[in-house]
Order: sequence, then C-alpha cells, then structure tokens
Amino acid sequence: METTQRTAEQRAAQRRRELLDAADRVVLRDGPGASMNAIAAEAGITKPILYRHFGDKGGLYSALAKRHTDALLASLRAALDAPADRRERVEATLDTYLAAIEARPQVYRFLMHPAEGEPVAAGDTAFDAGRHSAPLLRLMGEELAQVIAERVDLGPRGGELARAWGHGIVGMMHAAGDWWLSERPCDRAALVSALADLLWGRLAAAGDKAGGPGF
Repeated sequence: METTQRTAEQRAAQRRRELLDAADRVVLRDGPGASMNAIAAEAGITKPILYRHFGDKGGLYSALAKRHTDALLASLRAALDAPADRRERVEATLDTYLAAIEARPQVYRFLMHPAEGEPVAAGDTAFDAGRHSAPLLRLMGEELAQVIAERVDLGPRGGELARAWGHGIVGMMHAAGDWWLSERPCDRAALVSALADLLWGRLAAAGDKAGGPGF
C-alpha cells in the first residue's frame, strides 16, 4: 500500500513538472500575456485539469515563480561563493542577476509585471503579477541578508544591518535591472561596474565574520 501511494505521488510530481514545463514554453513565447487557456492547450489538456493540479491561476503563478526564483537564488549563491576577491564576487553576483533577466526577458516580465495592455484569450484573465512580485523580492532580500550575515562582520547590530543591506541590494538590482532591460542605455558590464561602485564603500571596509565562510 505504501509503495503504491509513493508511486502515485511520484507520478503526480512528474505530471506537475510537465505542466510547469508547458507553462514555461508559453511564458517564453507570450510573456505577461500568457494565459491559462494557452498553457492548457500547450500541455494538451483542458483548463479544469490545469486548475486541478494548481488550485487556481495564483497557484500556477506561485509554482512558476518558485521554480525560477529557486534557480536564480542558487546562481546568486554560487557567484557569492566563487573563489575570487570580494569586489569580483560582488560584481559576479550583480552580473548573474542581470544576465538572468537579459537571457529570459519574457520570464522576467511575466514574474514582475502585470499583463496590462497584453492580449488575453477570450474567457480568460491576466495573471496578477503585481500581487505576487513583492513577496518574491522579499524572499530574495531575506536570502541575501542571510548570506551577508553569515559572512561579514557588521558589529553588534549586524543582523539588523544585514537585513537592511539584503533588501536594499535586491531593491537596487530590481529597479536598476528593470530600467536597463527596458531602455538598454549601456552594456551589462558598465551597469555592473556602476552598481558595484555604489555598494562598495562600507562593504569594502567591513571584515569577514569570525568563523564564517568569508566574503
């Protein structure tokens, strides 16, 4: 009985991954204009079946957001842990974020911008990206704050300061990246250098945290 249940759970998880793959293909094509109708059609199922797996449109959005956010956070952590000096790792982390949104701008727009003005299939509604993007940014801010707190000696109020820095850096990356992706006023390397210069003052002066992995 237990084996049968485990097999059923594995099949359900595999089916969920397949549906998310189909959703990703539609998002890459349509960006914020991606609809439940189009995703169901891409997966070869009806919309009620799609709802059965994800509950509602918000559930599907959250699952897609988690997939992409987890991948981005893993890449950012890898950049922060690379064997290089601190300035190089700061620049690598900024570049990792900007490279990710540059490589998949439709995914970025889907996750961070409501589908205002985008064509939506008859009988469907746009994904409410604005309702979900703020929690994504907060999650990234908390993750970065944890990395900073583990690595940098910021004194007796280090935890509080690490959170301020984490959320501030994520906010800066998001706002600057959004502007840059829209207008392309300079190349990515120039923006990375400009943002790293902005961050560098106190971060350059702070020592590594005793017993931590270093930064």
